[in-house]
Amino acid sequence: MTTMHKSPNQPGSALTDPVRYPSGASAPVRTKRAFVLVLLTLFVPGSAQIVAGDRKLGRLALRVTLTVWALALVTIVIAVANRTLLLSIVTHPVGSLFIIVVLVALALGWAYLFLNTLRIIRPTLLAPGMRPIIAVVVAVSTILASGSLGYIAYVLNVSRNAIGSIFEAGPAIDPVDGRYNFLMMGGDAGDDRTGRRPDSLSVISVDAKTGESAIISVPRNLQNAQFSEGSPMRKIYPDGYNCGDECLINAVNTEVTNKYKELYPGVQDPGAQATLEAVSGTLGITVQAYVLVDMDGFAKLIDAMGGIRIKAGGWVPISGPVTDEANGIHGMPDGWIPAGDQHLDGFHALWYGRSREFVDDYARIARQQCVQQAMLKQLDPATLLTKFEDIANAGTKVVDSNISSNQLGSFVDLALKSKNQPVKRLTIGPPDFDASFSTVPDFDVIHSKVQEVLASSSNSPKASDAVVPSGGRGAAAGASAAGPVVAAGAVSPLAPASQVPSPSADFTPVTTTPDGTPITIELLNGLKAQGDEQGIRDLVATNGQCAPL
Repeated sequence: MTTMHKSPNQPGSALTDPVRYPSGASAPVRTKRAFVLVLLTLFVPGSAQIVAGDRKLGRLALRVTLTVWALALVTIVIAVANRTLLLSIVTHPVGSLFIIVVLVALALGWAYLFLNTLRIIRPTLLAPGMRPIIAVVVAVSTILASGSLGYIAYVLNVSRNAIGSIFEAGPAIDPVDGRYNFLMMGGDAGDDRTGRRPDSLSVISVDAKTGESAIISVPRNLQNAQFSEGSPMRKIYPDGYNCGDECLINAVNTEVTNKYKELYPGVQDPGAQATLEAVSGTLGITVQAYVLVDMDGFAKLIDAMGGIRIKAGGWVPISGPVTDEANGIHGMPDGWIPAGDQHLDGFHALWYGRSREFVDDYARIARQQCVQQAMLKQLDPATLLTKFEDIANAGTKVVDSNISSNQLGSFVDLALKSKNQPVKRLTIGPPDFDASFSTVPDFDVIHSKVQEVLASSSNSPKASDAVVPSGGRGAAAGASAAGPVVAAGAVSPLAPASQVPSPSADFTPVTTTPDGTPITIELLNGLKAQGDEQGIRDLVATNGQCAPL
């Protein structure tokens, strides 16, 4: 008797092929089959269609899957071998647009495969209790897979728009003496002003190879600023910006914007460019680019981050309007930021960084640097993922720069190198110079000290090395951020960086008066009502001490 074998295409073969023909399978087998098909689509898109559905669709999807895996492997190799190239592609307008289009197409294709897999599963064959479970599993898997790709595309698109709004499409810049020098300016752009007045000036100097960096802070009240060689303003002020007490370095922006912008044809922001040239000549280095942060919009950026956390050394006033122009005395403060551990929203972080009532500019410089450090420290991946759009949108309203968008990738790579390295610091004022130095600066001394700091920042400093402080106290306070008392002018302008005490969070916030009475808003406002300005200065003298938490 001859045994007849059934073709796989005959109905009877369903009994022996439950994956492709589940009709004759038991309920447990159908349930297992459903979960397996979902997992196949999740981890190897296209494979479910090959084993149980439309093989033509499956082969196409599997080719795409293998291609994506190959590209992912190439991306990993590039990230290890040439991270700058990868970042340049991702941040380039055309490159990022191509990636966005590909990600959207992959997300839609993956979602279609999940829908097709659900059809292959044939939910009507499942036990009634399993149908909603499988539906939920498919939905969750679709969100995890397609949703993740869609979100990455969305983040890239937001980044692309922000980059286009903030950065220019100009030529790339080259390092000078092996370093990139960026001028960071924080300024106000009020309705009564033409252009921004940069009240915060810092140069971030980064070694082009290692990423080791230094921050050099220039006080806003520095006089007789020197314009760099080749600056159009050097013809107006060949001996420096020396038109009297009103010619502070932060006035360059407004003066050039109002009077001399024709000297900078084709320059988007002549005032910012002139300020860059003034800082370059003053420090004796070539500053290649600037980033200008609007301080009012800065509050929106911090709010978008969810605030910042700092340890404050002393009370900081939220100043009221000026009532005595001659002596620069304000009326009753609108509020106070207490000493101790604080979580500041944008409004209070802005005032914490800009307030200078009862102390000098150097205490304010220290607080501004502390706020910057807190932002960098607390801008972690979780914050970026959950608040990325708000942060990016706030950034477009806050930041202006002449950095080329085409070079952004290499600078991002440089920033990643710098992130975990110690930072050298120098302030052209206390504690590194006497408080009066900014009025009659010795530029040879400044140039020498700047070169010393830059040289030390390029010699692979160890974490235990001393770091030039950022001006972590007001001259009135005379208290070191590290704890010991150091007079404002006690450090020689030419003292090696290793002799300067390093900033630290190891300080005790001043929360009581010398006799142990708690410092309160009522106490401070009471002194203000009595006209006891010096009494308040004594109590808030340590408000230049600050550390990010």
